[in-house]
Amino acid sequence: MDKKKDIRALSKDEIRDFFVENGDQSFRGNQVYEWLWSKNAHTFDDMTNISKETRKMLQDNFVINHIEVDNIQRSSDGTVKNAVRLHDGLIVESVLIPTESRTTACVSSQVGCSLDCQFCATARLKKMRNLNPDEIYDQVAAINKESLLYYNHKLSNIVFMGMGEPLMNYNNVLKAIEKITSEEGLGMSPKRITVSTSGIPKMIKKLADDEVKFNLAVSLHSAIDEVRSRIMPFSKAFPLKDLKESLEYWYAKTGSRVSYEYVVWEGINDDREAINALVKFCKHIPCKVNLIEYNPIDDGEFQQAKSQAIDDYISILEMNDIIVNVRRSRGKDIDAACGQLANKKS
Repeated sequence: MDKKKDIRALSKDEIRDFFVENGDQSFRGNQVYEWLWSKNAHTFDDMTNISKETRKMLQDNFVINHIEVDNIQRSSDGTVKNAVRLHDGLIVESVLIPTESRTTACVSSQVGCSLDCQFCATARLKKMRNLNPDEIYDQVAAINKESLLYYNHKLSNIVFMGMGEPLMNYNNVLKAIEKITSEEGLGMSPKRITVSTSGIPKMIKKLADDEVKFNLAVSLHSAIDEVRSRIMPFSKAFPLKDLKESLEYWYAKTGSRVSYEYVVWEGINDDREAINALVKFCKHIPCKVNLIEYNPIDDGEFQQAKSQAIDDYISILEMNDIIVNVRRSRGKDIDAACGQLANKKS
């Protein structure tokens, strides 16, 4: 028996063509497309303005491989973590992060991760597969629903900072963002979306060539090659000079400044040499630095730096007219903070 096709892999025109080929009118495809995306239908039976016979025909030919939120954990600080079950039984995690004025969805792009950042729990999982555009979209739709339920307003921002390296799933991530920003999808502004990468120069240039409208963040963590390649071994293949060149290309093409995600660890990048190297790297293009509180994943070599080291970073960056923010971690008590997503069973 042929495996049924996931209907959300089809374009609106392909769904319209399906109805015409089966003796129906093309507008029926518009109705189904609206149910699949803006109304986020989980089953064909949810499509209440379509006849039972038509729904049966859809069921005979297609499936909707919708995610299921398998488990929800709520942190004492209001953060919500979803364990998301995919149609093949694999699990990824996504997080709702609330502040007084907005809610942010942190979504995953891969099951596991193919990179080897030593400080990240997700990197300890082998990469199983890329997420499809609809699986990424569903995470956002689920968190939007939770934002309305728990905080009485729509989701305001999205960050691709969950499990996986988004630029290693380039096409599917861009297709998902296209749906998320479409008026036929969730209608979110691309300026409210940030894609975070560990720094793959070729793909950063491709983003620029594709004239994307969303924001770019780079997990930098050190502007000294030897240190960066120790904590992020894959980066040996992508030295900082190549990363710098790709970011200059990005800025020349898009005019959009980059955010550098930067964790300070004790005994690794908490000295004056590390700070001066970061200042020098930041001079290349307009940027801002997000200093991130570290969340230990074990008792190993990576430990949160002393507050004096953070203060030194802040004062020296500001002295050099570089915008710097300190990001306090949210959801630590449910393993939902940066670097902690690893499919632990609650």
